[in-house]
Amino acid sequence: MPELPEVHALAADLESRLGGRVIERLEIIAFAALKTYDPPVTALSGTVVSSVRRHGKFLDITADELHIVIHLARAGWIRWRDHAPERSSRGGKTGLAARLVLDDGSGIDITEAGSKKSLSISVVRDPMDVPGIARLGPDPLDESFTFETFRTILRSGGRAQIKGVLRNQSIIAGIGNAYSDEILHTARMSPFKPATLADEEAERLYDALQVTLRNALDRADGLAASELKKEKKSGLQVHGRTGEPCPVCGDVVRQVIFSDTTFQYCPTCQTGGKVLADRVLSRLLK
Repeated sequence: MPELPEVHALAADLESRLGGRVIERLEIIAFAALKTYDPPVTALSGTVVSSVRRHGKFLDITADELHIVIHLARAGWIRWRDHAPERSSRGGKTGLAARLVLDDGSGIDITEAGSKKSLSISVVRDPMDVPGIARLGPDPLDESFTFETFRTILRSGGRAQIKGVLRNQSIIAGIGNAYSDEILHTARMSPFKPATLADEEAERLYDALQVTLRNALDRADGLAASELKKEKKSGLQVHGRTGEPCPVCGDVVRQVIFSDTTFQYCPTCQTGGKVLADRVLSRLLK
């Protein structure tokens, strides 16, 4: 799933390609992906793209007075296309959800892999009309996101597990499963630890959050959309690396599977050497 650093880089890449360009049409292939009906997608015809921004993990393409808001969900992605498509794909195995076509035929293909379809596209007059954006928490890379802001968030979290707090988009915008794993590894903290942290722990977690996201942002800076997935994977220390040695201590990276989510951690770095039980048991192995 693309998270804050990748979506930020996607926005920059798309703005460099789409900025000042005229939209011919937004063609919806997977109709379930379109979450709005007013204004209609036909209203985009002839509009000029002025900017591409990020709200958490949402992309916001502004064209005149309208906004195309895209959430790529778990398996969505965007591919730039230099030339006009030969024909539109209807169904099949292409994974094509929509096409944004510019007046010279170039544009972007919005795709979604897998059978679970949760990618969303909205055409709105104000990005706050998208419920997911309206309920976003603060952006962790905004100047206003200070340690005191973070400390207040943690206190409000109470006994909630810290990984869940980091991933909750209504609490902090933009962090998903992968970067919450990386942040907690950098902070040397268990994913199951309650959010009611001591001041020293809270400061360590805040610093880890800032360092992890900003380093990922720096690595992704200037990359084209086609390069971002590979770059993200290469920069991860524990997420998606079950069975591999931890790059910090050499212990074996472990995983916990629960519901439809899997996360990874290092026992030596994060849990005092204890192996976490499956999340169904909701506790550490004794």
